[in-house]
Amino acid sequence: MHMRFTLLMITAMGIFAADAPQKTLENGKLKAVFYLPGADGYYRGSRFDWSGVIKSLSFNGHEYFGVWFDKYDPELHDAITGPVEEFLNGDEALGYSAAKPGGSFVRIGIGALKKADNMPFERFGRYELVNRGTRSLSEKRDRITFRHELKDTDSGYAYSYEKTVRMIPGEAAMVIEHRLKNTGKKTIATETYNHNFFMIDGEPTGPNMQVKFGFVAKPDRDMNAMAGNLADGQLNYSRVIPKGESVFTEVKGFGGDAKDYDLRIENKKTRAGVRIRGDRPISKFVFWSIQTVLSPEPYVKMEIAPGKSFAWSIRYDFYTF
Repeated sequence: MHMRFTLLMITAMGIFAADAPQKTLENGKLKAVFYLPGADGYYRGSRFDWSGVIKSLSFNGHEYFGVWFDKYDPELHDAITGPVEEFLNGDEALGYSAAKPGGSFVRIGIGALKKADNMPFERFGRYELVNRGTRSLSEKRDRITFRHELKDTDSGYAYSYEKTVRMIPGEAAMVIEHRLKNTGKKTIATETYNHNFFMIDGEPTGPNMQVKFGFVAKPDRDMNAMAGNLADGQLNYSRVIPKGESVFTEVKGFGGDAKDYDLRIENKKTRAGVRIRGDRPISKFVFWSIQTVLSPEPYVKMEIAPGKSFAWSIRYDFYTF
């Protein structure tokens, strides 16, 4: 019943997104369909980086992503799919507190947005995009490179951001490579995380799903009332998460080495999994899931002086067991 509902939901939403530009990558093992960023793109919200949004990724008959939300609106903060990224400066966007009403602040991968008033920053709010920056895209047989350049003289922040999504030849593996160069006058101090909206084979989040961490992971709160529980370095579910509820915790226990950026998500029913590894230390780790989607969110911190760059990558290995 759940799978049927999901397919109907995807079909209905697909009608609304039919005109959004797309691009497909294949390497003989993986097939991924990307939504391309821009003024006519599938996602045009003011939260997540517009580049690298994956509509579908399939391996060996298994599907890893899809539409997990009830309502589609291109400007809705989370009407997005796949492994997508948000940049934050604490609980705010870059330059928000310093900006005056009518001035602008920056969301990396999106552009400069207007600060309407003196109200606190709304992470899930809608803001007017006043400087889109310049976007370009280049393709090779096994990769797509997205580039976004922003010159924002109002706030003093400017950057050149490059994201390459490539498939490893002969492997069921995909790597997302990032490089952020500070071309402005102010230091870019930010954290980024990948939201990882996984919904492996459309399985509802419950006892058939499991998350394994590469360190002795511990929750930062009592999870007894939740459908999921984190113990002994694994997150398991006692029941399917009811609609309207979530499983949420900040994950503790990782160290200062990039080797701890290593986790696995497995669907025990269809025996499909994914291993996720990053090449930078984790600065913070949030875990969130609802009935339709499962999202581990490891953060990476960066401080980039003017004229300097910062690079990081995330590797996804897809497998069956």
